[in-house]
Amino acid sequence: MRIVILSDYFDDRGGAVGVAKALAFGLKNFGHDVSVITTTQNKTNTSIIPIMEVNGNESVPVYYVYSNYNLFWRPYLSLYNSQTVKAIKKIIDKIKPDVVHAHNIHIHLSYHSLKLAKKTSAKVFLTIHDTMLFHYGKITEFNYKISVWQQIKRAGKTYNPFRNIIICYYLKYVDKIFAVSNALKHVLNVNGIYNVEVVHNGIDVNAWRINEESIQKFKNRYNIENKKVIFFGGRINKEKGMMMMVVLKEIIKKIPRAMLLVATKIDNAAENMITMASDWGIEDKIVITGWLTGSELKAAYLASDIIVTPSIYFDSFPTINLEAMACKKPIIATCFGGSREAVIDGKTGYIVNPFNTKEMADKVIALLENPEKARAFGEAGYERVKNEFNLDKMINNYLEWYKK
Repeated sequence: MRIVILSDYFDDRGGAVGVAKALAFGLKNFGHDVSVITTTQNKTNTSIIPIMEVNGNESVPVYYVYSNYNLFWRPYLSLYNSQTVKAIKKIIDKIKPDVVHAHNIHIHLSYHSLKLAKKTSAKVFLTIHDTMLFHYGKITEFNYKISVWQQIKRAGKTYNPFRNIIICYYLKYVDKIFAVSNALKHVLNVNGIYNVEVVHNGIDVNAWRINEESIQKFKNRYNIENKKVIFFGGRINKEKGMMMMVVLKEIIKKIPRAMLLVATKIDNAAENMITMASDWGIEDKIVITGWLTGSELKAAYLASDIIVTPSIYFDSFPTINLEAMACKKPIIATCFGGSREAVIDGKTGYIVNPFNTKEMADKVIALLENPEKARAFGEAGYERVKNEFNLDKMINNYLEWYKK
């Protein structure tokens, strides 16, 4: 089959982008003719002639379309972006795909690309990784039916009263919508979006192996040798950062060798965590590495004792859970969203309410004090991700839908 993958980005940022990238190369490995349409924010990098991207033994042609605008206008330009739609049409008309599979297109490629794809008589699919189809960001409201007033409060001056109506119009050009978890499917249905099936994300567990020398170098670089390391990665905000600092403060009362390793962008929230640690006299118990990718990220997992996903919002299906299990690490995961579909409470880790900082601290302490249980959780998690959330299973699930 000729398959086109649409993704706003196609780099090493992980999450939904990582899934789209793994799918593209995986489909090529299965013998399909795969192309990718993505965007660049540097006009000199625009390429209507595809650039071959290589991953292992596979390579796929990637078309880079220029898009760069003030994100204040995102609620409008995410629907129809005049910077990209003409180029997308030209590329799709040239390829004449059998299948167009979109992932995150809600910034640059725009929802109009779904209509362009359908007009070529291709089968059109859309994988949803978050709640942007009907909201303006993460769901922090735990009544998952999002009202217009809640949207206005979140969007502020950027609120577009026609946004969701137009998105629903473009969804009519999609043969099937995929949610990455049952929890996300439920939230989509509650907010009036149907025609949804669940395909869990998958990863290549074999890709999460690096040599001991690389792990040791990472430990030396961040001075975490002989420490009990609690790791979490991803975007943080003030509330999440404060909660993790409260949790850390409780943990080190019982386990003085414990420390927190955070892989995140160095921004105001990260600076606030460092300031808080200094004010509390525990600045030597936290290391913020900045954003990690590739072998550095793998080393962070493998150098750690426990992985935490303390999302205080609806988190559809955190990839960090799968990556942790691939590295044979126990997980303390949020109860909000799809984590409980990956993490089995009491077997591969613990599901907790991150607002209950004492419970989270107690669970971390219990595993740090019982390394045998932590090891057993990690082994069980590895078997689970290898059997239930492997890359080949995800690709085969999508192929079944492509062929229907």
